[in-house]
Amino acid sequence: MTCWHWTTWQGQPFLTCDLLQPWPHGFFTRQFWPQTPESLTQVLDPGATVQRVKQVHGNRVLMPMDLARNFPPQSEDAAYPEADGLLSDGSGQALWVCSADCNPVLIGDLATGHTAAIHAGWRGTALQIVPLTVAKMQAQGSRLEDLVVAIGPAIAGEVYQVSTAVAAEVGRTIADRPELTDDKLVATLQAIENSPVLPDAVLGKARLDVRQVNVRQLERLGLQRQQMAVAPYCTLQEPEWFFSYRRTGEKHVQWSGIVSRCFP
Repeated sequence: MTCWHWTTWQGQPFLTCDLLQPWPHGFFTRQFWPQTPESLTQVLDPGATVQRVKQVHGNRVLMPMDLARNFPPQSEDAAYPEADGLLSDGSGQALWVCSADCNPVLIGDLATGHTAAIHAGWRGTALQIVPLTVAKMQAQGSRLEDLVVAIGPAIAGEVYQVSTAVAAEVGRTIADRPELTDDKLVATLQAIENSPVLPDAVLGKARLDVRQVNVRQLERLGLQRQQMAVAPYCTLQEPEWFFSYRRTGEKHVQWSGIVSRCFP
């Protein structure tokens, strides 16, 4: 059984996942705010290089070689290139994404040691950023059976109210009949077992579990459920540990990171 563990650094808690045990990694809590990846990398691997991007709720995935081409930045606003996913292209690279209610997704390849870090909110999930990242890993030589995926703390489906249009946009990525109208598609998805799309009492609304949509996207690629773990924590419902934009409207985040390793 996959387990999540609380770890502390200087008395501050962060989460780790058994699936990612071969790599230094962490899903950090609000207690680490306002520390940055530059300081948080010291917790995971002081010798690792820091890799980060400017997140824009898209599906662009970059590698450190891509980031290097952006420096020196062309302007102050271009300090970090825009992307929502990072994929390692060498060893000792600390890949970082930040989130409040969106999904922080960390991936490791047990054969090569390569890693990925993804920011997957509903927009990025509708654009299938996680499958696109897996495809890039496969282009590097990864095999699906060697991948392990941990989805960190995010807003839970039972409390994430969205419009029917949003639920349908995200749901089409896992629907057998994506051509259905929004209302019919949402109704069809709600009827499946353990659906990531839940009913809502308000007309024109639904509850959406973006975490489980990402799981189903990965299953459609061919990954097995035992290759994936979803953190049992909700950013909205657990204010003692996590920031939540849906709860407060404040732009505070928690960081998630993983350090690549080259395996023999």
